[in-house]
Amino acid sequence: MLLTCIKSGTLATVQDLGRIGYQNLGIIVSGAMDSYALQIGNIILGNKRSEAAIEITMRGTSFHFSEDTLIAITGGDLNPSIDNKKVPQWRPVVVRANKILKFKGSPSGLRSYLSVCGGFNIDEVLGSKSTYLRASFGGYEGRALKNNDTIALNPMNTNKKDLKNQLLIKNTSFKGTKWHVRLRDYSINEREKIIRFVEGNEYEWFSDETKKNFEKTPFIIDVASDRMGYRLSGQKLERHNNKELISEAIVNGTVQVSNDGSPIVLLADRQTTGGYPRIAQVISADLHKFAQLKSGEKIIFKKVTLLEAYRAFSELEKALNQIELASNL
Repeated sequence: MLLTCIKSGTLATVQDLGRIGYQNLGIIVSGAMDSYALQIGNIILGNKRSEAAIEITMRGTSFHFSEDTLIAITGGDLNPSIDNKKVPQWRPVVVRANKILKFKGSPSGLRSYLSVCGGFNIDEVLGSKSTYLRASFGGYEGRALKNNDTIALNPMNTNKKDLKNQLLIKNTSFKGTKWHVRLRDYSINEREKIIRFVEGNEYEWFSDETKKNFEKTPFIIDVASDRMGYRLSGQKLERHNNKELISEAIVNGTVQVSNDGSPIVLLADRQTTGGYPRIAQVISADLHKFAQLKSGEKIIFKKVTLLEAYRAFSELEKALNQIELASNL
């Protein structure tokens, strides 16, 4: 079974949950920007949650399937279609052999995830299939997909073969299940996305007025944003402590403040250390929201306690477990 990239589009890379355990060697974690969407795609196909998917950004990407294939599309709505018919998301879908799946554009969100039942037959590098673009390793030849790239698929999971056969109908290009997973974060187009955070290590370096403005004032996603980090424009954040900071470890969602007072939210392809003061840490339960934010969109930061952050993460894990349990019935 083969998947061929007919058109590469804006950016399409192979990503999983990241390369864990090597930051002490200067090797970044990388992985899916929206790990929530990736895990759900794998869960409903019977894959391991950490199995790799193709992260598709914005528009223009298309794929050819050599055989009947059970897939799932999760994340943002990039208008996926086959034979000019919309392909449903958040559910298992059988695509017939020799059909072409196109991601035409972005009605809502910025990144979609294409998962296949059984996963992609790609070698792991340091325990992960994720693509690290700047270092050119992992994923498919260490780079973004190009036109005519072909990826082999693993054999599909045996427990999903009956589902695949049930969906195979003559004279159809594709067929999805009637049931689906639909998440609140992906169905509501909020004018301003609420991003919760806990205090960063250098939170007290900033004035009381700056801390108030950090929460009250909307920030806009700057065009100079990518998988490494999202730059935010808006209120400049001034600090009353001008001490120099020795570079220290940073994690997904660390909010650094540059010398000009602009906040930068570090994300999947972040470096392993940073030397700017850290005003905030985005809670784990809200990290996936950044994957679907486009330049020009607004966010509002909201401070929560560490206990609230733990509870939000627990609710997220509970939802994933419930989806896994329901999809196996």
